[in-house]
Amino acid sequence: MTFEALSEAAARRATAPYAAPPDDLPAALTGLDYDGYRAITFRAAESLRLGPLFSAQLFHRGFLQRKRVDLYLQPLDGPARPIPYESRLFDLGPRLAGQSFARDLGFAGFRLHYAFPDTPAWRPKGFQEEFLVFLGASYFRLRAAHQEYGLSARGLAIGTGAAEGEEFPDFVAHWLCEPEPGAHTLTVLSLLDSPSVAGAYQFAISPGDPARIAVTAALHPRVPIGRLGLAPLTSMFLFGENGPGARGAKPFDDFRPQVHDSDGLCVASGSDPAHRDRLWRPLVNGRRQPQISAFAAKPLAGFGLLQRERKFAAYLDVEARQEARPGLWVSPDPAGGAFAPGAVQLYEIPSGEEYMDNIVAAFVPAAPAQPGTALHLAYGLTTVGAEPVAAIPEASLARVTSTRFGSAERLRPMTPPRPERRLCVIDFEGPSLPKGMDDAVTAEVSASAGTLHDPVSNFVPQTGGWRIYVEWRPPEPMPAGDVVLRARLVRGGVPLSETWDAAV
Repeated sequence: MTFEALSEAAARRATAPYAAPPDDLPAALTGLDYDGYRAITFRAAESLRLGPLFSAQLFHRGFLQRKRVDLYLQPLDGPARPIPYESRLFDLGPRLAGQSFARDLGFAGFRLHYAFPDTPAWRPKGFQEEFLVFLGASYFRLRAAHQEYGLSARGLAIGTGAAEGEEFPDFVAHWLCEPEPGAHTLTVLSLLDSPSVAGAYQFAISPGDPARIAVTAALHPRVPIGRLGLAPLTSMFLFGENGPGARGAKPFDDFRPQVHDSDGLCVASGSDPAHRDRLWRPLVNGRRQPQISAFAAKPLAGFGLLQRERKFAAYLDVEARQEARPGLWVSPDPAGGAFAPGAVQLYEIPSGEEYMDNIVAAFVPAAPAQPGTALHLAYGLTTVGAEPVAAIPEASLARVTSTRFGSAERLRPMTPPRPERRLCVIDFEGPSLPKGMDDAVTAEVSASAGTLHDPVSNFVPQTGGWRIYVEWRPPEPMPAGDVVLRARLVRGGVPLSETWDAAV
């Protein structure tokens, strides 16, 4: 199987009526609960070797993972061959001990392992560590060496936030391509299908620190698609340093200072050096209704959901290790015309449960996708840990490292008092900032409603960064939707930092 052949197959598939992947299961698998399904483990000795550095392990069907995904091995020479299901490949756990299932049961997905060069000496010789999982709809999770799994990427998002509901395409088949001997990149070909679209994907996967995936895709719509989310990312934000974030939201009664897999959306735009910009939107929870925010990018240079807070003391969660969760950065290939014009859309769902992903970010083209017109995509995915990193454009711009809100009345009392006044405190760090006080550095601020007063920019010797203090006075009456506040550091009209863009 080649990407070209798979794209032709997807185009033919799009001309035929949609047929959902099989999801019928024996009663013993349908009746499993979370713990029963988690007890099913692939036997490591049965791992599918993919050259000397890679191997694959497979996921059993059951519980929520009902749909069958066809898996194939594509050798270097010769035709692809199916990977057959056999019960002996798995330890089925105590609830299913002694049972076996038909060979046509198939699999739910797979995970890849890699022999990282800095594997600890106490690991057995030839040890390979898991770093990538494809499991459920078109979801996949990637991590770099020394990171923990966190947010997910997806092949495609359709109708996220639409009144008629979201459609979740499935990867219905994968071809694991045998790499050249000693190669550090592995290719996976994947067939996507849904009622609205069929598509072919090629993932060129390079583990490491960072880990990278070069994605090439050809999408063939069956019907017009008004809200097509390209390169979607899905994550969790419960609460952070600025509280839940939404106006009037109740605080969380939790011993942990913060709980999230990502704390902000970063969007970079522009190709002209004089008009490049990078925006940081802190994530928000606690609204009464889900909300969509759109960030125009002309053209889009990249976007990502990032976990900028990297200190254990910010989370105090020994098991979750959220300080080690990766961010993911999407870098569109300039030749990928489907990424312009359009906007990055951020979808935030109110949530009181940390086990539910409530954040989605994706690029949505301005023009609806139309049947008979293929969309060709090319973009990179790169894991992000501590910044700055080369993958994110405009490395010279300082980045927002924290967002805090508090009562302005406590620090700057007024007569008569106005308790609704808020003090915004934004911290920045980066190589572009002076390493001491500089009166030429000023704060450039704006508000979509209400007024901002007395912006102050200060050097912070404790961090080596800079801080903006600014007071926001809400309008009367308050608008129903969010008010957007913006701030950045400039010197002589030249931006020194990315643009802080917060919803209050």
